[in-house]
Amino acid sequence: MSELTVKYNELSAEDFILLWETVWGQGPSMEQTELAMQNTLFRVSVYDGDQIVAMARMIGDMGLNYYIKDVVVRPEYQKQGIGRLLIDELMKFIREHGVSGTDIFVELCAMPDKIPFYEKFGFSANEAQRLKMMYRVE
Repeated sequence: MSELTVKYNELSAEDFILLWETVWGQGPSMEQTELAMQNTLFRVSVYDGDQIVAMARMIGDMGLNYYIKDVVVRPEYQKQGIGRLLIDELMKFIREHGVSGTDIFVELCAMPDKIPFYEKFGFSANEAQRLKMMYRVE
């Protein structure tokens, strides 16, 4: 493994899809992903040479709510502190851009086996249930 490089707001749609598919299977369309990258508040990505190995995004309204999205570390790079680096960078973004002197709601969705990881940062479950729907646009 060569030295890892962290990049900000440079995550391309191509690299996003490539990394997505290493963990979650079939990725979204290129058009959807390009729009998502353009409308993301903050993107952080980690590369080993030219290969993308991790990513995370921040979406939200820059006032009341921030939502951590698409935190992915290639399986062979997990347990090396890269996930912690991603979350630290996202929280730094909130500290630097959030309204000073206010409480800001930071939310994410995690698979049950990943919950202990996020709890280390102070995240906790609440009584709300996550609802989802895949809506097909024709």
